Amino acid sequence: MKITKICCIGAGYVGGPTMAVIAEKCPHIKVTVVDLNEKRIAAWNDENVDNIPVYEPGLGEIVGKARGKNLFFSTEVDKAIDEAELIFISVNTPTKTYGTGKGMAADLKYIELCARQIARVSKTDKIIVEKSTLPVRTAEAIKSILDNTGNGVQFQILSNPEFLAEGTAVEDLLSPDRVLIGGETSPEGQKAIEALVDVYANWVPRERILKTNVWSSELSKLTANAFLAQRVSSINAISELCEKTEANVSEVAKAIGMDSRIGSKFLKASVGFGGSCFQKDILNLVYISKAFGLNEVADYWEQVIIMNDHQKRRFSRNIVQTLYNTVSGKKITFLGWAFKKDTNDTRESAAIYVADDLINEQATIGLFDPKVPYQQVLSDLDYLETRSSVENQKYIKSFDNPYEACKDAHAIAILTEWDEFKDYDWQRIYDNMQKPAFVFDGRNLLDAAKMKEIGFVYQAIGS
Repeated sequence: MKITKICCIGAGYVGGPTMAVIAEKCPHIKVTVVDLNEKRIAAWNDENVDNIPVYEPGLGEIVGKARGKNLFFSTEVDKAIDEAELIFISVNTPTKTYGTGKGMAADLKYIELCARQIARVSKTDKIIVEKSTLPVRTAEAIKSILDNTGNGVQFQILSNPEFLAEGTAVEDLLSPDRVLIGGETSPEGQKAIEALVDVYANWVPRERILKTNVWSSELSKLTANAFLAQRVSSINAISELCEKTEANVSEVAKAIGMDSRIGSKFLKASVGFGGSCFQKDILNLVYISKAFGLNEVADYWEQVIIMNDHQKRRFSRNIVQTLYNTVSGKKITFLGWAFKKDTNDTRESAAIYVADDLINEQATIGLFDPKVPYQQVLSDLDYLETRSSVENQKYIKSFDNPYEACKDAHAIAILTEWDEFKDYDWQRIYDNMQKPAFVFDGRNLLDAAKMKEIGFVYQAIGS
């Protein structure tokens, strides 16, 4: 089976970049990305590729080259489903905020809606590919819906989880560590797997394409994120111990990272991890474990989340304590709101929770982030429902440049590790701040000795 038409349902942080790279690397395949959000599709079609809704280094250039040739962004969902031989489902699977599994289980209502729409529209056989991060055995539910809606069409369900790190998504897509494809062991299932393998093999060496059963593929995604998050929480736990013992967490991380059995990646202490995947996937793993009665397994993984929440609370509590136990009426400037550098994604960003804590203490927050608009900041805070939207606007203001944001501040908190923050004129920033001038470096980004030499009271995580 040779694939010539691909449809992707969902034009977000996964669907957009993944399909753009597939289109660029497979000029013989027509790739259509569909979404019901007209504003988002309009942004993907903006003539100026700098205005596309997902910021990733190099993505605009790839979209610009393929768009209108074999890459299309559309709101005509039914038409794209009907034409495609292979359909990626790449819609949001947030943690449930209601009912059974509230706060832990993945909310699969968008996945089910997709499956029902595919079943209703399809007149020819299709391969359906799970791209969204899903709990184990979701493929079974999708297949049940597709096979029982009755127009005689044959569907094969594959799991093809994404392993993208935001900020390096294009690089990860162009040269992945591995591509994981799970499918049925039946002859039809194996044919479907090979059809997707052939797509990726246009640029990915076949030895990096791993074929498994569906359940192994689904669980591998959750487990990969859980292991990575575990490392972050582990080094953050040690960072608190370092602060009490006068050890330096950066030195400890370097020492243990040189052990080949451990490795150096994901050992950078910080204010805590964020993003759309880590917390959601671990909570999913916890929920699944509890559902099978594996309470000790659930408790083990839940501790990774508990440690991450503690690190964020500890950071905001330290700001209050250091500023003489009150920040009421004081201006605290946040540098960074995105959950990490080189992305405009703010989901589960540590900045949201630190800001919420400080606003509870009646601090005024000035904010500068090079890629996150003010409306997104307000939306993130409003989502917590701690206070009214009007109150949030009263306490947090966004600035167009960092120097204005830092002017008259009592303290600066670095929440995102944007490289440009290192190159600022910190003397100028110091001169225009209230004294003593405090810097709380939640990403261990700046040179401590230089900052202290300028006159800052400088505090970093884990030292």
